[in-house]
Amino acid sequence: MAEKTTDNQKIDDQKLEKPPGSVDTFVEAAECLKTLAHPVRLRVVQLLLHGRYTVGEIAEDCGIPDNVASEHLRLLQRCRFLDSEREGRFVYYTVAEPHLEKLMACIEGRFLPCGANSR
Repeated sequence: MAEKTTDNQKIDDQKLEKPPGSVDTFVEAAECLKTLAHPVRLRVVQLLLHGRYTVGEIAEDCGIPDNVASEHLRLLQRCRFLDSEREGRFVYYTVAEPHLEKLMACIEGRFLPCGANSR
């Protein structure tokens, strides 16, 4: 007599191999994603993916005071998303985390009216 397969057995067979990781392994990722989840910081990352900028240039683009831009940059640096380099009296910021490009492409593709046509 042939064994009858149910839909639940098919679903269970498909779930045999779980992806690596656990909730605990995503703690740092969640904290850093929370840091990114701010409109100014998303714009900062978007700008820096296209070149290096000073605090003043970022502040002007975002329409915020320099000290507020500095705080946003500090938070992004704390998650190791950005690097900075001093040249004379200016500090230039650049993206340090290469995965931000793909993440930003997803965000732009989903939330910008034209998609990510700028890259």
